[in-house]
Amino acid sequence: MIVETLEGLASQLQNGKTTSRDLTEACLARIEDDAGEGVRVFLSTDAEGAIATADFMDARRRAGRAPSPYAGIPISLKDLFDVAGEVTAAGSTILRSSEPVTADATCVARLRAAGFVFLGRTNMTEFAYSGVGINPHYGTPKSVWDRAHGRIPGGSSSGAAVSVADGMAYMGLGTDTGGSCRVPAAFNGIAGYKSSTGRVPRDGVFPLSDTLDTVGPLANSVQCCSTIDAMMAGDRTGSLLARDPATLRFGILQHVAMDAMDPEVATAFDAAVKTLGRAGVVFSEVPFPDLTELPSLNAKGGISAAEAMDVHADMLERHGDEYHHMVRTRIMSGLNVTGPELVAHYRRRKEMIAKFARLCSGLDGFILPTVPILPPLISEVEKDERYGPLNFLCLRNTFLGNFLDSCAISVPMTARGEAPAGIMIMRLHGQDTELFNTAAAVETILNKALS
Repeated sequence: MIVETLEGLASQLQNGKTTSRDLTEACLARIEDDAGEGVRVFLSTDAEGAIATADFMDARRRAGRAPSPYAGIPISLKDLFDVAGEVTAAGSTILRSSEPVTADATCVARLRAAGFVFLGRTNMTEFAYSGVGINPHYGTPKSVWDRAHGRIPGGSSSGAAVSVADGMAYMGLGTDTGGSCRVPAAFNGIAGYKSSTGRVPRDGVFPLSDTLDTVGPLANSVQCCSTIDAMMAGDRTGSLLARDPATLRFGILQHVAMDAMDPEVATAFDAAVKTLGRAGVVFSEVPFPDLTELPSLNAKGGISAAEAMDVHADMLERHGDEYHHMVRTRIMSGLNVTGPELVAHYRRRKEMIAKFARLCSGLDGFILPTVPILPPLISEVEKDERYGPLNFLCLRNTFLGNFLDSCAISVPMTARGEAPAGIMIMRLHGQDTELFNTAAAVETILNKALS
């Protein structure tokens, strides 16, 4: 399968080499293929509406009135974004019978205004509370790798990642609270971006943690992610100026992030660092022992559990037995976090963010494996005694970005078809443009080495 980027598709549409209808029909055919993952990736599709939008965008392009170069490109939306006339169920059965919403989420409205074609709503971990991506209510989409045995897709934006990796969509809109864009991106060999908190409007997005929630794309390149981010944030063009590798200086965290890696991930990361080094990138090992406190800080669920419990308290009381039991357990752990503990947690986080900023001085960010392990078997994660430990490992490195209030992006560091592993770049909050320029350089070097 040819890997298509938004820029490449925009060029093909402009030059008349393809049409929005052709692209949309091809995506719908892949979704509907009985031999594929479409039935588990998409919780709902709107084929009729997608074709109608595609035809409309083709007509506008012929008239020279396309609303953007990307008008007519088919994309998918995670099942926690409000889309006018649709139900936002957040991967649950509890909300499936709710009334359709009357307005798009702001980020969705901005993508609609640019002319993207909405194919449907993608599967996800129920209420976005897991990094593994399983959903017993609707079935779990398999990672693009090792389909015969069935590997987890990563979560919570599971369907979003697989929709892109399988060519069912050319961008999947997701959210990231502890790694929910970057983990499934790493497990499916694509790019996934966590924006700086507050950068993209979150109104009309079902919440998990007000402190940690962010909106971001999963796509086939850094440029794709940059393009979508620019549209949703509305503050830049999305164009990139890839950095000269010889000017890049990265830190490698020496606490937590490099622990307990699968051998394949460790080998891929070592090879990536060496490849980047040969291109002129300079690395330095940076100790950050404060990070070893995170397991104890989150022992009772931490900020995300306490804030999720605030969101779900009433629904848990009325529909608690309808939750996936592991999601319910994680949310209800927020009841164990006392007020003074939560205040102390916020204070300690602020202190560690300040220290992280000092450690970033003189660096272009930190680079680390996105996830320390390869995607486990779905059957393994479905065991209660394995769910917790594997979920922790899936989220361990990505959560550093959320806790430290950074922006971060994952790009592949293994070739498509190989066991998937991602390399993550983290920069300070608000440095999203610089992050994209830096990541573009890293991506170019690694892609050349892997091709």
